[in-house]
Amino acid sequence: MADEGDNLTGSGPIEKVGHLASDIGEYIRQQRNNAKISLRQLSKLAGVSNPYLSQIERGVRRPSAEILQQIAKGLRISAEALYVQAGILDQPAGGPVADAIRADTVLTERQKQVLLDVYESFRRENNQTTDVSPKESEHHDEHQDR
Repeated sequence: MADEGDNLTGSGPIEKVGHLASDIGEYIRQQRNNAKISLRQLSKLAGVSNPYLSQIERGVRRPSAEILQQIAKGLRISAEALYVQAGILDQPAGGPVADAIRADTVLTERQKQVLLDVYESFRRENNQTTDVSPKESEHHDEHQDR
């Protein structure tokens, strides 16, 4: 028997839940296709039944945070990325570069975090010198090195 929260028909707030479930399902399907693994393989890797995973991908069911974590582990992506897609977490700041780093399926979570940290440190450093023209900034940097 399905939980009331899994009922995605009707209107109003439940309709929004249906939209969120559809979005997360589509995102999971895209990530699975990017990883070149079948639904059955992801089902085994994530420890989620094949029919249930299929329902999630089709937007029929909205997975819990725990199930999303298991799916993320199976896909070898961050659970945070799935939480954001599911509307559980707010979109992290950073723009397209940070989004691309987070979406990269080749990098480990640790590698992604290191890259994000370095990227953010460069952005912070450059924001402190935004009032200075690039030529002045180079001149300023030369004097700092002395």
